[in-house]
Amino acid sequence: MKSFFEGIQYLFVDILFAPLDFLRSLELSSWFVANTINWIFMIICAAAMVYWIRQLKIFEDAGTEKQDTTAHSFLK
Repeated sequence: MKSFFEGIQYLFVDILFAPLDFLRSLELSSWFVANTINWIFMIICAAAMVYWIRQLKIFEDAGTEKQDTTAHSFLK
């Protein structure tokens, strides 16, 4: 049973996290390169927010946005 958990440790520490260890070692030489994963996530979130706001604008302009304040019983 111990070897099973050591195998899981080897998989994650030595194989799957190797790219992250490489990025961590880059931090002293180039901060921007070391944080590429963070930059990618920020770009994805910004693009999703722009898409969401454009969709809200489309529905607002078409008049299909239901803005009934009595949507919940506690707002009556």
